[in-house]
Amino acid sequence: MQLDTKVARRIIETVGAYGTPPEYGFQFFTAGLDDYLRIIHEEYLKTYIKEGGSVVKIVVGAYGGGKTHFLYSIRELAWQENFAVSYVSLSPEESPFHRLEAVYRAIVNNLTYPLSPEDLLKGTEKGIESFIIAWYERQSNAFHQAGLKEDTLEAEIDEYLSSIKRTIENTNFANAVAEAFLALHREEEKVFRQILQWLKAEGYERDWHRQFGILTNIDRSNAFSMIRSLAQWILNIGYSGLVILFDEAEQIPSLSTRQRELTLSNLRELIDACMDASFRHVMIFYALPDERFFEGPSHIYEALKQRISSVFDFFNPSGVKIKLEKAKEDPVLLLEEIGYKLKHIYEIAYGIRFPSQIEDIIHVIAQEAYERRFGDIGYIRLFVQGIIKAFHLLRHNPHLVNKAEEVYQMLEEGGA
Repeated sequence: MQLDTKVARRIIETVGAYGTPPEYGFQFFTAGLDDYLRIIHEEYLKTYIKEGGSVVKIVVGAYGGGKTHFLYSIRELAWQENFAVSYVSLSPEESPFHRLEAVYRAIVNNLTYPLSPEDLLKGTEKGIESFIIAWYERQSNAFHQAGLKEDTLEAEIDEYLSSIKRTIENTNFANAVAEAFLALHREEEKVFRQILQWLKAEGYERDWHRQFGILTNIDRSNAFSMIRSLAQWILNIGYSGLVILFDEAEQIPSLSTRQRELTLSNLRELIDACMDASFRHVMIFYALPDERFFEGPSHIYEALKQRISSVFDFFNPSGVKIKLEKAKEDPVLLLEEIGYKLKHIYEIAYGIRFPSQIEDIIHVIAQEAYERRFGDIGYIRLFVQGIIKAFHLLRHNPHLVNKAEEVYQMLEEGGA
């Protein structure tokens, strides 16, 4: 899809206001990630994961340091290879990682089949409901094109769903997705909604759900089985596998000691699950701002640290830990590259052309953003918000383009 005025304006608004990438459009100002993305694409998505492997990668990057941009890039590559993807923004309230059933719920609520730029821009719904509907429509079209009708069609549907169910570990999950398919086929909206309620871990009504072969609630005891079954189902309805992207939403997760230990224990179990033959065609990324989250006195911390000690890079793609800061050889040059790309986007958004002297302003703001980084706040976010403010200022005051220091001072006084 071409970068037009509408898309460009959306990019500028999102980046300028929040310092975060939009779901579509981040591709136009990606910089400094090519090597990491190429390794993940070639070594994993195109080969190892598609061929049946499973793996967990830990992404470490400062708050505002490009983690979400990196995960969006992974999602796009995964879609190119026909993977289903679930991008989950973790938070202690809505999707706490210390509660496994909540992790499952977050995964299914954010599940997406490969989406086009147009789908992303119009806000196509995500979640297992849309996923099942798309599955049903695709398979119904296949039956229709095969010329199947009435009794022959019903028999073929039964055989098809039986073959899908045989590949799924958890019988309750297998029955639920099959019955959801049949409910759509029979146009039984109420049945479809009730089954979705269970699949989304929003409730279990024993008397009602039992008649469809759903015999238990979703809780901590069966959450891992549900996640494995989800991956098995996705694979067997025609996708390459499942990619899960966990993005720690908070700068420092506000968890109690018990919650933190449960989070780390669940993460360790997830890493161990990837060594199990029943957990196939799955790639999981867990992004967080600070490695200190893994430090502590208990055996849980030590067990996890042993599993994530290896560092991912060009020479060791098997390494677990992806340190985004290591991808940036010269941080100021990286910021300048991002700045030039955002300049181009801004020019398209507003139908203007900046003179070449704007390079001096981009350099000054890049230098200052890097020098003013503090604590756990990433300088990339500081820079992109600052440079968008500078572009706005220069659009209204073009005579300032030769006065880089003055522009920076005005941004400072304005709270840049």
